[in-house]
Amino acid sequence: MNSRRGISLFVLLGIATAFGVSSTIQAYYLAHARGMDEPMTIQLFILDTVYWYVPALLAPIIIKVATRYQVGRTPWYGLIAIHVTGALTYSIVHTSAMLATRALLMDKPAVGWMYITRIDYLQQLDWLFMTYLFLVGLAHALAYRRESERRALNSAQLETRLIEAQLQALQRQLHPHFLFNTLNAIAGLMRSDVDAADRMMDRLGDLLRMTLQTSNIQEVPLKEELELLQKYLDIEQVRFGNRMTVSMTIEPETLDALVPNFLLQPLVENAVRHGIAPHSRLGRLAISAYREGDRLAIHIVDSGDGVPPHRLTLLNQGVGLANTRARLDHLYRSDHSLVFSNGEGGFRVTVTLPMTVARGMTEPATMGAA
Repeated sequence: MNSRRGISLFVLLGIATAFGVSSTIQAYYLAHARGMDEPMTIQLFILDTVYWYVPALLAPIIIKVATRYQVGRTPWYGLIAIHVTGALTYSIVHTSAMLATRALLMDKPAVGWMYITRIDYLQQLDWLFMTYLFLVGLAHALAYRRESERRALNSAQLETRLIEAQLQALQRQLHPHFLFNTLNAIAGLMRSDVDAADRMMDRLGDLLRMTLQTSNIQEVPLKEELELLQKYLDIEQVRFGNRMTVSMTIEPETLDALVPNFLLQPLVENAVRHGIAPHSRLGRLAISAYREGDRLAIHIVDSGDGVPPHRLTLLNQGVGLANTRARLDHLYRSDHSLVFSNGEGGFRVTVTLPMTVARGMTEPATMGAA
C-alpha cells in the first residue's frame, strides 16, 4: 500500500479474488448441508468473483470522489447529494454486472431475468450500501493518514530547522566572545611589545578566515578542528611566550571523526585563562584524543591548581560553559558527556562523543605536537 496513492488495484483484485474463493467454498458446503443438488462450482466461482470484483474495480473511483469531497470541506447537503447518488449508482452497476454474468452462464428462468434481478437488487441493497459506505470510510482513513504523515513530516522539518537555527546562534555567540578577548590581549601588547601585537594580529586574521569558512557547518573532522585550535594557540603563544608549552597526543584514527565546529577553542581558552594566565610559573597544556570502542574521547589538561570541590560539583551539574553544553545537547541529545575533574597537577576536561567518521575519509592523517 502507498499512503500517497491509496490502495493499488492489484491489491484490491487480490482481496476480491480471496473473497470470491471463500464465498464459493461457503456456498458449496451450505448446499450440501441443506441437502440440495451439488452446485456447479465453476459457474458459482465466476458469479462470486464478479460479485467481489465490481467493488474492487469501482473502489479507486469511489475513494477518489470521497477524498475530493470530504467531511468538513464540503457542505453537508453537498455530501448527502454526492453520496446518495454514488451509492445508488454503485448498486445499479453492481446489480447490472451480476445480471449480465448470470445471463451468460445460466439459462433464462421461467419468471424472467428482470424479476430475478429486481428481487436480487432489493435483497442486496442494504449490503451494497454498506459496501459503498465502507469504501467512503476507507477513503477518509487514507486521507487522514496522508494528512497525519504530512503534518509529522512538516513538524520534523520545522524542528530540524529550529535546532539548526539554535546551533548557528550558539556558534555565532562564540566568535564575538573570543574576538573580544583576543583584541583585548592585543591592546595590552601594543603598550609593551608592538612586534608581538603585530604577530598576534596576523594570526587572528588567519583564524577569522578559517572560522568564517566553516561558520554554517555544525560538525567538522577533528583534524580541521585541531588546525583551527592551532591558530588560536599560536595567538596565545605570542601572548605568553615561554610561559606556556602545549603538547598534543592524537591517535591517527580519530582525526577523521566528526566533532562540533569550534568545540575545542572555548575549552582550551578556559584552561589558559584559569590554569595558566593567573600563575607566573611555567604553564603546561596537554590535549589528547583517542578512541574508546564506538566513542571518541578528548582530554584537555592544564597545569593549574584545579578548582575547589564545591566548584567542581557545580561544573559537573551544568554550571559554566553553557554555550558548549547547549550545542552538545542539541547535536547529540544524551549521547555525549562533558566531565570536569581535578587531576594530578592540574584541571582536566573530558569530552566523549559518538565516534562518527566523516564521509569520504578513508586514510588517517597525522598530527604532530605543538
